[in-house]
Amino acid sequence: MMSFIETLVAAFKGESVRVPLARGPASPWFFADGGGGRAPFEYGRAVQRAYLENPVAQRAVRLIAEGIGGAPLQPSDDKLLALVNETSAGQSLLETLAAHLLLHGNAYVQVLKDARGRPVELFALRPERVSVVAGPEGWPSAWTYTVGGRQITIPVLDEDASPNLIHIRDFHPSDDHYGAGCLSAADEAVAIHNAASEWNRQLLENAARPSGALLYEPGDGHPLSSDQFDRLKTELASAFAGSGNAGRPMLLEGGLKWQAMAMTPADMDFATLKAAAARDIALAFGVPPMLLGLPGDSTYANYREANRALWRLTLLPLSSKIFAALCEGLAPWFPAARLTVDLDRVPALAEDRERLWAQMSGADFLDADEKRALLGLPERTPQSKHEGNKQ
Repeated sequence: MMSFIETLVAAFKGESVRVPLARGPASPWFFADGGGGRAPFEYGRAVQRAYLENPVAQRAVRLIAEGIGGAPLQPSDDKLLALVNETSAGQSLLETLAAHLLLHGNAYVQVLKDARGRPVELFALRPERVSVVAGPEGWPSAWTYTVGGRQITIPVLDEDASPNLIHIRDFHPSDDHYGAGCLSAADEAVAIHNAASEWNRQLLENAARPSGALLYEPGDGHPLSSDQFDRLKTELASAFAGSGNAGRPMLLEGGLKWQAMAMTPADMDFATLKAAAARDIALAFGVPPMLLGLPGDSTYANYREANRALWRLTLLPLSSKIFAALCEGLAPWFPAARLTVDLDRVPALAEDRERLWAQMSGADFLDADEKRALLGLPERTPQSKHEGNKQ
């Protein structure tokens, strides 16, 4: 049954039939069955492995999130710009939202209001703590925020029919409520990269050499007894294993022979496997491998081309998604608001903008207002138009 506020809003908008959405206690994206013996994907463990333990994944996420958080903005309302740029609980709003979308696929912004109902603070909620409360037809009717055993219900709209929470989500082909982040696609590559790093660490602890075999060749043909075998194994583990015992000479008794094992081609291929996994991680997050310092990348002619590709293919589309959702959610207070990246102040795009400005300057068949529109500049005021006509 619709609430009074929803009924009032529907009366002004006009009633239309909504198709039902899929309902469920949790998104299938959170605990998706990987199949083939793979463990189910779980966001908390995946973040631990990727962002806190893997240098490639962390650098990729920070490169995108910090790029969007520090991008020069071109707002249509200074109050909106101040609201977006203000830090909340020490976090940068845009940087945090970008990181949440990359890792989780969902970002939630709580709109905190004053006594007059005006927004005074925007706070990014941890996405793994937010769940959709679906209505009878599956459409979100509220949100729940769970932390420390407490559960807080956040209505979709307040008494003034203004939003309490803004949900930004990436596309998910099989979920109506939640988005799919890049981390779910990069999780397997992160696991391979971490396993290769662990292999290299263990190899280094063994003096950067593979292990060998201790052969017993008795002259009388009698094998080692159980006590002799256990004593020999204990002495090897305590006196010769580990990096602290690297290069230590071994004194062997009669009949014992140490046979060193050569490194197989499969062992040697771990470096190639690790590099391939690192490139897959960069691909999943949309970062050119060259910008992450990965060797052997010849896709881009130079660092400048890779940086331009990062902005064109990753930073600008993601920032446009975030800005569009924020402007839509804040439309009751800023109806004509618009947030965009000021492309003329992005160093990586300077050559592209210089070329565009030259083309606009040479387009004599366009008037000044048409050129400004193509350049993404705001419209001129009547006074500036009058002064331009006088010149």
